[in-house]
Amino acid sequence: MSELQVKPLQTTPSQTVGPFFSFGLVWEDGPYVVPEGTPGAFRIEGTVFDGAGVPVPDAVIETWQADQDGRFDHPDDPRGPVRWKDFRGFGRSATDPVGGYSLLTVKPGPLPVIGGGLEAPHLNVSVFSRGMLVRLVTRIYFPDEEANTADPVLTSIDPARRATLVAESAPHGYRFDIHLQGEHETVFFDL
Repeated sequence: MSELQVKPLQTTPSQTVGPFFSFGLVWEDGPYVVPEGTPGAFRIEGTVFDGAGVPVPDAVIETWQADQDGRFDHPDDPRGPVRWKDFRGFGRSATDPVGGYSLLTVKPGPLPVIGGGLEAPHLNVSVFSRGMLVRLVTRIYFPDEEANTADPVLTSIDPARRATLVAESAPHGYRFDIHLQGEHETVFFDL
């Protein structure tokens, strides 16, 4: 009987997402959570930056949100169906060559919290990018909401880092830059 020869283990080469992952993730009307001309619609725009502060030209930003009544466009929402025509609650924008993204949406309503209370209006955000095998998840809150001071998620964040989750007012709506790493890193959630 021959002896089994065992070769020393070698490191598996690293893998990355891309460079073609955006082909399946991006579609023409993805950046429109609501159609142009929807009452109360605004743009949320920003730039995705890497850890060195360089814009990321091939990221994808995905949002999921409630409508203005605080309801999700999903059959499992216990409060009933969305009453807004053409509201889909989901948006997806690829970044442009200088790392910019843009979505057309409406401000969501507050959400009930189990046991009482409300979550402040916010967008749930997923970030996909080259070199990341797992999406990053964060939220976008609005600067003009009194409910931010009682939101259970936002108030659980270190006060020095909360600003990384709050958009800034801008001429056509709001600006929200996403920093994947570094000194200004956006707060991301471990789901």
